[in-house]
Amino acid sequence: MSESLLSSRNLAFELYEVLDAEALTQRERFAEHNRETFDAAIATARGIAEELFAPHNRKNDEHEPQYVDGAAVLIPEVEPALRAFHEAGFLNATRDFEHGGMQLPNLLSQACFAHFQSANIATSSYSMLTMGVANLIEAFGNDEQKARYLQPIIDGRFFGTMCLTEPHAGSSLSDIRTKAEPHADGSYRIKGNKIFISGGDQPISENIVHMVLAKLPDAPPGVKGISLFLVPKFHVSDDGSLGARNDVTLAGLFHKMGWRGTTSTALNFGDNGECVGYLVGKPHHGLSYMFQMMNEARIGVGMGAIMLGYAGYLYSLDYARNRPQGRHADGKDPSSPQISIVEHADVRRMLLTQKAYVEGAFDLGLYAARLFDDTQTLPTEDERRKALELLDLLTPIVKSWPSEFCLKANELAIQILGGHGYTREYPVEQYYRDNRLNPIHEGTHGIQSLDLLGRKVSMNNGAALKQLMALIQATCQRASQFDSLDRLRQPLEQLVQRLGGVTLALLGDLLAGKVNQGLANSALYLKAFGHAVIGWRWLEQAIRAEEGLATGNPADADFYKGKLQAARYFLTWEVPSCQHELNILEARDDTCLGMHDAWF
Repeated sequence: MSESLLSSRNLAFELYEVLDAEALTQRERFAEHNRETFDAAIATARGIAEELFAPHNRKNDEHEPQYVDGAAVLIPEVEPALRAFHEAGFLNATRDFEHGGMQLPNLLSQACFAHFQSANIATSSYSMLTMGVANLIEAFGNDEQKARYLQPIIDGRFFGTMCLTEPHAGSSLSDIRTKAEPHADGSYRIKGNKIFISGGDQPISENIVHMVLAKLPDAPPGVKGISLFLVPKFHVSDDGSLGARNDVTLAGLFHKMGWRGTTSTALNFGDNGECVGYLVGKPHHGLSYMFQMMNEARIGVGMGAIMLGYAGYLYSLDYARNRPQGRHADGKDPSSPQISIVEHADVRRMLLTQKAYVEGAFDLGLYAARLFDDTQTLPTEDERRKALELLDLLTPIVKSWPSEFCLKANELAIQILGGHGYTREYPVEQYYRDNRLNPIHEGTHGIQSLDLLGRKVSMNNGAALKQLMALIQATCQRASQFDSLDRLRQPLEQLVQRLGGVTLALLGDLLAGKVNQGLANSALYLKAFGHAVIGWRWLEQAIRAEEGLATGNPADADFYKGKLQAARYFLTWEVPSCQHELNILEARDDTCLGMHDAWF
């Protein structure tokens, strides 16, 4: 039986041959784990995802949540799936043993969660958001907030959301209007409207904990005046019991093209002037706190995009192997048997492109997860700081590159199925629609590219960028030991060298005050930077594949040769194409910047 969620052989390759997950067990925090416990967690995740998440993925899409009597109504299959997820411990996979967690490395937690994202992105999103809220309260909440709200979240009784976007402001958070008025008892009265709040209402959990951005009466203008508030759907008494409904109203549901099983809500806070919220942390520091959850969500969105691309790739691969149609280009005998379409060169091109995109991005997503482990468990503060700098630099890539190129993989999956791919009788069109939301989830490509070029590459005098360049150089040096990899590493070296020069030039523009000019084509910079990073990760995989061919099980030879062919594709077909983007960036082309509104 072919695998439909992700390749277990590829996952093992990533965990144990590329990213050396077993080395993490040498660290004190993970000392009670080994490969057997890691594999057991993965097997449990795969089983729950296959048995309870995947079967209702199509039903989620066809029967999206409904707005009935002021509440959201979901299909019944969602609740038992999430209950099984929680009871198996995946909501708290990385938490301490003494707090009910599995104390797994984040790398393994992400590997487990990838199965749920592939099986049913809509249902899994409730848990992804809830995990983020738990981490946010744990990091910045006070003791009372932790006692009253964190433990029920950890127990799976309360779910969570993040409430940022407002109708008039969109992504421009500096313009939010939601207000928080101090109350005599130390709480606040929240008033405002938020839209596109995923999971903002549902009948599954006992309570919903909304993390809301709002402004105090004395708030300075802009993002420096944003505070963070915890706003429960139901009040919680001192003994932990639920009280009356808070003044949070579900104003309606949005009906998106994808992720249809996730409620996308418009919420009104304080229509009756009685919405109670609680300040989290210090006043006017809310956005910096929320960035923890936003960055977690960005990586989660990137992984979701990867897994939707992965699911489409595996389905179209299985289809291509089993669909007979046509004959080889040199076949002249119409009476000869038809061949499977996987035998056609152009179908192989589309499959190879998908493999290069999704497996390259999958490697990067898991690499980022391992970096997070390094930020928490490396022995020295300096090592942990460097890991955090590198993770910060790569986060825009982890979020945006898969959202663009794993979506392209979904397009190719549809094409491979021919006419069937465009019908709702086959799942690839749903994978595409679901994935089409990810280019806007947690910040558009444009926003991520501004973050990358405008902030991340220059932070701490370019420390993270220098660190990344050194890592790529080291990989290229190791690759030079294999004659077969020369033609793969050389295009990457050329791209990285030129990218470094273009980066310095653009940063020079920014330092000289030419901000609009320097950032005008940042989206092209994001693509070139992302291709350099994915090219690096493919070269790492290629090295491991060569080592596997030399020392591994002969039964794995086809797997390793497939890795080398996908690396060859990406590094010789995709990486050199970025020279075009660098030409435009180097020339400071102002075609887009110079366009006038009146000319459209």
